[in-house]
Amino acid sequence: MAGTLFVTATPIGNMGDISSRAVHVLESCDIVLAEDSRVSGNLLSRLGIKKPIFSYHKFTEKKYLEQHIEELKNGKNIVLVSDAGTPAVSDPGKFLVRAALDEHISVVPVPGASAAISAFSCCGSLENSFVFAGFLPSKGAERAAECEKFLSFGLPVVFYEAPTRIKDLLEMIKEKCERIVVGRELTKQFEEIFVYTGGEIKEKGEFTVVAEPLKKEERQTEIDEDFLNLIAKSGISAKTACEIVSRVYPGLKKNDLKKFFMNK
Repeated sequence: MAGTLFVTATPIGNMGDISSRAVHVLESCDIVLAEDSRVSGNLLSRLGIKKPIFSYHKFTEKKYLEQHIEELKNGKNIVLVSDAGTPAVSDPGKFLVRAALDEHISVVPVPGASAAISAFSCCGSLENSFVFAGFLPSKGAERAAECEKFLSFGLPVVFYEAPTRIKDLLEMIKEKCERIVVGRELTKQFEEIFVYTGGEIKEKGEFTVVAEPLKKEERQTEIDEDFLNLIAKSGISAKTACEIVSRVYPGLKKNDLKKFFMNK
């Protein structure tokens, strides 16, 4: 019989958040696949668990995909973990999960910590839904275009961001949002959750930002030509560019937008 792939959440900071079920699964599995074997190795050591552990990150997940699928087919039980939080959510693992499902191999979630859920639950939003953006591209037109795309849905957006780019993200969204809540170092010793109102921000730790965009009728109606030119230079198709811009400026005719992007 084929084995099982356990997609297992680990703490995002506080070790007390590891579930008893996650510990049991780690104790009883055959193999652990970890985003960073050193980080997860330290977790296993603190739990007193000794298991074969292999690196499985964004640079190797396709390379070893067939090997791990064969291991599962041969009856091995594999636990997939990321450095912190839930695997395959802005973390490696999606290719293995997809392949396992396609091969009719049992995929079992072992739920637990998630920075996105933790941040949304503590942001004070009155909405029942949110959009998960994760990490935006690091720079350039693609970053601006992706940001606009997520804000255009009209729902709170959860962003993950590195300390080196947090100021850039907040500068990019502050005029387009009615409320921004920043979570820094969630569940860790120096955890902070606060409403961002401008000004300086500590560029240390891991950030999760919940941004509530202005309603469409409140957003800028004058066309930002710099934004249009950024989209035009991003390399995306004219059709995709039209869809993104029409969400930001719903009053513009798609035919006019298509002509603009086709001529760029």
